[in-house]
Amino acid sequence: MLRVLGNPTRFCDGITRRDALTVGASTLLGAGLTLPNLLAAEERRAVTGQRPGAAKSVIIVYLHGGAPTQDMWDLKPAAPPEIRGEFKPISTTVPGVQICEHLPHTAKWVHKLAIVRSVNHRAGCHNTLPSFTGSEQPVDVNEPIPKDGYPPGMGAVCEHLKPAGTDLPHYVAVPTVLGWGFNLDRPGPHGGFLGKRCDPLWSLADPKIDPKPPAGRRPMWLGTPRLADATLAPDMTIDRLDTRRTLLEQLDAEQRRVESTANPSQYDRTRQRAFGLLTASKLKDAFDLSKESPRTRDRYGHHLFGNSALVARRLVEAGVRFVDLYWDGYSYRFPTGLDPYWDTHSKNFEQMKQVNLPYLDQTYAALISDLHDRGLLDETLVVVMSDMGRTPRVNGAAGRDHWTFCYSVVFAGAGVRGGTVCGASDAQAAYAKDRPVRPADICATVYQQLGIDPDMPVYDKANRPVAVGQGGEVIREIIG
Repeated sequence: MLRVLGNPTRFCDGITRRDALTVGASTLLGAGLTLPNLLAAEERRAVTGQRPGAAKSVIIVYLHGGAPTQDMWDLKPAAPPEIRGEFKPISTTVPGVQICEHLPHTAKWVHKLAIVRSVNHRAGCHNTLPSFTGSEQPVDVNEPIPKDGYPPGMGAVCEHLKPAGTDLPHYVAVPTVLGWGFNLDRPGPHGGFLGKRCDPLWSLADPKIDPKPPAGRRPMWLGTPRLADATLAPDMTIDRLDTRRTLLEQLDAEQRRVESTANPSQYDRTRQRAFGLLTASKLKDAFDLSKESPRTRDRYGHHLFGNSALVARRLVEAGVRFVDLYWDGYSYRFPTGLDPYWDTHSKNFEQMKQVNLPYLDQTYAALISDLHDRGLLDETLVVVMSDMGRTPRVNGAAGRDHWTFCYSVVFAGAGVRGGTVCGASDAQAAYAKDRPVRPADICATVYQQLGIDPDMPVYDKANRPVAVGQGGEVIREIIG
C-alpha cells in the first residue's frame, strides 16, 4: 500500500491524497497503479533499501592527507599562538559563523553550508577507509592494492544498486585513483566485498607543474581528467562493435561453463559496462571541457583540481549518481618544497596561504555557485572531507602533525540546512566538546539524503549481512 512519509498530504510515491481522490480509482488502475504493482514497488524498495531522497547525486571533495581544520573551518583566535597559528577568522554570510581569512569566496556561501566541527575516529593516521565506508577498521595505509574484503564505499553501493541495463556508470572518480601521488591505491573508494564491478570508473590524468602560477601563488598541478580508451578507432562503426560483442558472447558461453565456481555475472556486467562506455556519448561529453565557456573555466581555475571539479559538475549534470573529486599530490616533485598536498608537517601556514587555501577557495566556491545557478544544488549533495585533521600545537617546523581526534566535514546542497554549525571542538580544537560525530555518521547522512537506508544490508564474502552505513546515525541537526 501507499505509505505516508513526512508531509501529511503527500505519499512517498509523489502522489497527494487529493490527486488520488480527484483522479479516481478507475483512472489510477488504468495508469498502472494496480494493487499488485504497488505491492511490487514496495517490495523493491524493501529489498534495495531505496526510497525518494533529496539528493539525486553526490560529489565528495576529498582533501587527501589531513586538512588542518583549525586553519580552515574552526579557528581558535583566543588560543595561545602555538595553537591558533597565523591565520585570522573572517565573517561570513551567517552572523556569528567565521572561517579562515584565506577562504573569502567560500565565506560568501556559508549560508548554504553545514559545518560539522566534531568529527573524530580512531582508525589510524592516513586511513582513508573510514571516510568512504564509515568503517574504522585499521589498515596498512601503504599497501599498494586494497583488500577485496573491505566494506564497499558509498559510491560503490550506488553502483551496486544501479538499475539493470543502465549504461551510464553511477560511480566515477576524478582525476584518477586516490593515492596516485604515492603510486598507491588508497582503501575506501572501491567495491570491496561487493566486487570490482562496483569500483568507480576512474579517469586518467597526467599531472604536471604549473610553470607560471598566478601572482602571489605557488605552483599547482596542471592537467585535465580524461576517459581511457573511450573512443573508437576510425574504421570501427557501432555495427562492427556490436558484431564483435555478439561473437565475444558466444565464445564466453563456453568459458562460463568452465568458470562455474566463480561469479560469471560479475564478468558479464563488467564487459557490458565497458561496451556501454564506448557508446555512451553523455559520459564522453561530460569530460569535454571545450564545451564550457572561457568564463566558466576561469571561475573554476585552469589547474587539475579546477578542471576535475568542472568535470564533476558535468558528470552529475549528465546523470552520474556519485562522483569522487580527489585533491592529491606529493612533495618531491615540487622544487619549491611547497606541494599541493594536505600532509603539512612543515611550512603549514606558508603552504596553506600560497597553495592549498586559495586554490580550494576558488574552485569550491565556483562549484557551489555553478550548481546553484544551474538549479542543481538542491539535488546535489557536496561534501568536503579529509582522512583526518592536524595537531592543535604547531611543531618546530611551523607545521602540524597527524591528528584523528577532531576535525571538520562540510556539507552543502540537497536538503542540507544551510548556515548550520553542528558540534564543537574544545578551546584548542583538540577534541570534540559537543556532539561527537563518527565517520559512520557522515556516511549514514549521505545515504539518507540519497534515499538509501543506512541500515540496508549487503553481504560480505562469508555471506554475513553488513549495514552499508556501518551502524552510523544520521546527523539530523544539519538536515533541512
